Amino acid sequence: MKISIVILNYNVRYFLEQCILTCQRAITNIDAEILIIDNNSPDDSCAMVKEKFPKLTLIENKENVGFSKANNQAVDVAKGEYVLILNPDTAITESSIREALIKAESLSNLGALGCYLMDGTGAFLPESKRNLPTPKVSVLKMAGFTKQYYTSHISEENEGMVSVLVGAYMLMKRSVYLEVGGFDEDYFMYGEDIDLSYKLTKAGYNNYYYGSVKTLHYKGESTTKNKEYLKRFYGAMNIFYNKHFQTNKLFDVFVQIGIKLASNSHRTVSEANMEYAGIQSSYVLTENLTLFGKISKVLPLELHASSKSMLQDSLYEKSLFVFDTEYLSYDQIFKAMTQLKGRGNIFRIRPPGCNFLLGSDRSDEKGSVTVF
Repeated sequence: MKISIVILNYNVRYFLEQCILTCQRAITNIDAEILIIDNNSPDDSCAMVKEKFPKLTLIENKENVGFSKANNQAVDVAKGEYVLILNPDTAITESSIREALIKAESLSNLGALGCYLMDGTGAFLPESKRNLPTPKVSVLKMAGFTKQYYTSHISEENEGMVSVLVGAYMLMKRSVYLEVGGFDEDYFMYGEDIDLSYKLTKAGYNNYYYGSVKTLHYKGESTTKNKEYLKRFYGAMNIFYNKHFQTNKLFDVFVQIGIKLASNSHRTVSEANMEYAGIQSSYVLTENLTLFGKISKVLPLELHASSKSMLQDSLYEKSLFVFDTEYLSYDQIFKAMTQLKGRGNIFRIRPPGCNFLLGSDRSDEKGSVTVF
């Protein structure tokens, strides 16, 4: 078997369904498997997988064992030469697996391969390619100076070797993953991707960023950004530094100050009041008039049924775009989102055959699910 796609889920049932559907499209004519491992989600994620994807491997944990341990569980039973660690709140294009495998096969001494991650607004996520967060770089980032934290010498759509990739999307040979011990289980959530990236480079492998492959990541869906998140994140960074760097009490004080400053600066937005604020025009790109009617009943906006030809004009602003994935491919949708990003535009996606819309209008807030 060529590749095993490992998706760790916690309580994001609708996003997980879309993720699985995009993976199934992407592995057409590829010898592949999809493994779902669930960390005791309180929603109906597992019931959905059993009902809609009965042939997939589903591992149900009876407790939330964290990101590292759960992924290691799945990789242990995976059969693929390659493993792709993928977040459940992602969506991939139809050609992405094939393109990523071709690139991985062409690279010698590959550790992990990462890709261009975009959020629900169509904006590039800079954590797709990062430098090693040494204590100095980390303290600067906590103070708001991020230039040294992210890899700026490689453009977003280019490619090249980087130090750190993001755990939302990491492709590597299963043998390499096992050789370095996989994700360190001292981390419950956050920091484990930095640690694995660093272990790969210390073992003599090269991590590689490949900007030609694009993945949508509804960043923030698996966990809401709050003070508890910040404590966990910087706690994970403490684990990383204690394992790999020599720290001192002064640095520990800086970390605690960073946590407090970041917590106090965190903004909260009322999703119910802000979701469609300022939208002046709304379009549903579909050929399915029945679907258009159903969506029109649940969205509090005047909708217009439109064809993909409208995307030839990029001069839209303050508009809602609803994409039907049975009319446009995910590749076409991602290109449209990139083209239309900013200027007050927002996006919703209807996954193939589904009765819901997904979207996220900010990278640091929980996204939306609209069932119709």
